[in-house]
Amino acid sequence: MQGLMQDWPLRVTTIIDHAARFHGDREIVTRSIEGPITRTTYGQVHLRARKVAQALTRLGIKEGDIVATMAWNTARHLEAWYGIMGMGAVCHTLNPRLFAEQLIYIINHAEDKVIFLDLTFVPILEGIADKLPNVKNYVIMTDRAHMPETKLPNALCFEEIVEAEDGDFKWAEVDENAACGLCYTSGTTGNPKGVLYSHRSNVIHSMAANMGDALGMKCADAILPVVPMFHANAWGIAFAAPAVGAKIVMPGAQMDGQSIYELLDQEGVTVTAAVPTVWLMLLQHLEKTGAELPKLERVVIGGSAAPRSMIEVFEKNYDVKVFHAWGMTEMSPMGTLGALKAGMEDWPLEKQIDVKVKQGRAIYTVEMKITDDDGNELPSDGKAFGHLMVRGPAIAGAYLKGEGGNILDKDGWFDTGDVATIDPQGYMQITDRAKDVIKSGGEWISSIEIENLAVGHPKVAEAAVIGIAHPKWDERPLLIVVAKEGQEPTKDEILRYMEGKIAKWWMPDDVVFVDEIPHTATGKIQKLALREKFKDYTLPTANAAE
Repeated sequence: MQGLMQDWPLRVTTIIDHAARFHGDREIVTRSIEGPITRTTYGQVHLRARKVAQALTRLGIKEGDIVATMAWNTARHLEAWYGIMGMGAVCHTLNPRLFAEQLIYIINHAEDKVIFLDLTFVPILEGIADKLPNVKNYVIMTDRAHMPETKLPNALCFEEIVEAEDGDFKWAEVDENAACGLCYTSGTTGNPKGVLYSHRSNVIHSMAANMGDALGMKCADAILPVVPMFHANAWGIAFAAPAVGAKIVMPGAQMDGQSIYELLDQEGVTVTAAVPTVWLMLLQHLEKTGAELPKLERVVIGGSAAPRSMIEVFEKNYDVKVFHAWGMTEMSPMGTLGALKAGMEDWPLEKQIDVKVKQGRAIYTVEMKITDDDGNELPSDGKAFGHLMVRGPAIAGAYLKGEGGNILDKDGWFDTGDVATIDPQGYMQITDRAKDVIKSGGEWISSIEIENLAVGHPKVAEAAVIGIAHPKWDERPLLIVVAKEGQEPTKDEILRYMEGKIAKWWMPDDVVFVDEIPHTATGKIQKLALREKFKDYTLPTANAAE
């Protein structure tokens, strides 16, 4: 017997429709690319998104076509997102931090027909436009007064094409399973692969993200999404915030500690989300100026593991609740969030932080397990660690154009490429990327755990750990350190600091100091580059073993 409920397609346009109707005067604040702080509302964004859809129709874009954006977090970018998706096209977010060769590959592979871009990125696209045969128009997201001289072919001014329309546009009535968003993985091995989101998957992800133990946003919240819209859907915030009518504060291109602090303070931000490197800059600014965070209630940290020391500073010094998060492009992206379970709020803070350093519990709509190399499920005892497997309605079932072949196992599980533990309470902790695990004497060593410990040293700004070949143990850990400005830590004092905090056989065999650690386009430590740099490095313990 079938149910007798209405068939109401889950399209992302229902989100912005809801925001405009019930929260039409709620503010969206932007630090604009041109400089000034600008203010608009959900009502205005809704109208201008329909104008974007009209303008794209006039440019010959049809349902199913792919339209790209290369832009910071701004209200204009939000208008472009909903306009593109609302007319039935697919919004392809381009990461400007990628190399030119990667961008050329991605744009041509996706067959982008129009690219919306911020002023910042005009030079990037000018440099590769002659290699992008499918792109018919470049829409520069500014007004006529700030429109640059450009070599881009068929360049248009965003404000001019938007204001030329009247907004009398009816959203395309596409199937809820129709594609609406496209984001490529960072491609650490081989070419980047396209993850194609549907209207349905994005709406389901937004509802899951807004649950109380996830982002838990409310209309009364003001959220600052520092995580960029060009990376993994801005963790879904561009959909989840309008769904509840929360105020959005867009940081534009300014990600430094002072700029982020100004927006947090002046706009009454209650919740914010970013990768650890952003919070490191903010905490350094706070330490330098003595400023505080009286309005900020919670910080979501993801992208890479948050060091315990960072969580402690937020919680102890600024009374801000930290929520560790984990996910990936293929998961829309949210997979886990580190909310405490019933009774844990009464625990001493140190015991709470023991839980918060883990990546958190699976949100509803995400199934999760760990397996051994043969695919056998391992116990959730907090000790066994294995391959992290996931499945759910907002998780990729294949890559665009079949790249990578079949990416699911026989039961529909997706291998995340992470190695993790899951404890009896359901908290998952990433111990490493499968390819970054250090295999020493037949046992696995977590590079992430050593890195997080090292960063807790007061003289260390950043740390990375890689495996170096060893004649007796196959691999042993090498700790690579960037010192804090003005500090000169020694190998011995860092190793003394670490002693007793990790297993003795996990201790690094050597420590080297560098000026900087390379990062991927999404801000993660580039272990591949480090392994290449140190491929001929000889550990001091290697000679003794021979």
